[in-house]
Amino acid sequence: LKGLLPLPARGEVVARFGSPRRGGRLRWRGIVIAAPAGSPVRAVAPGRVVFADWLRGYGLLLIVDHGEGYMSLYGFNERLDKQVGDPVQAGEQVAAAGGPQGPWRPGLYFEIRHRGRPLDPLAWCRVDR
Repeated sequence: LKGLLPLPARGEVVARFGSPRRGGRLRWRGIVIAAPAGSPVRAVAPGRVVFADWLRGYGLLLIVDHGEGYMSLYGFNERLDKQVGDPVQAGEQVAAAGGPQGPWRPGLYFEIRHRGRPLDPLAWCRVDR
């Protein structure tokens, strides 16, 4: 599915994988998508929710296990629409994008991990230009 997945929210990518975070010592392990607060956040692939709660640094966070060691993380949400154990389908709404997060406009934080290692989401998702 590399290069074929949709982005989980509509909006502009305002922080890229590996770019410095505010302060410069830490780097983004995912991307930040500027999206209107309350806008749909959709699962990029089918799977099962393994985490759905508040987590420091991520706000309301939802994690979907896609099998074979792949997971997607959706953070900075204002609302979670799924609970731990829920199955999700590709394209199904799983959350609503959150309000401003620190210096960021409203939006979504998104990561893809394989066996715990973060991968560049833009290498996996097609970005309509």
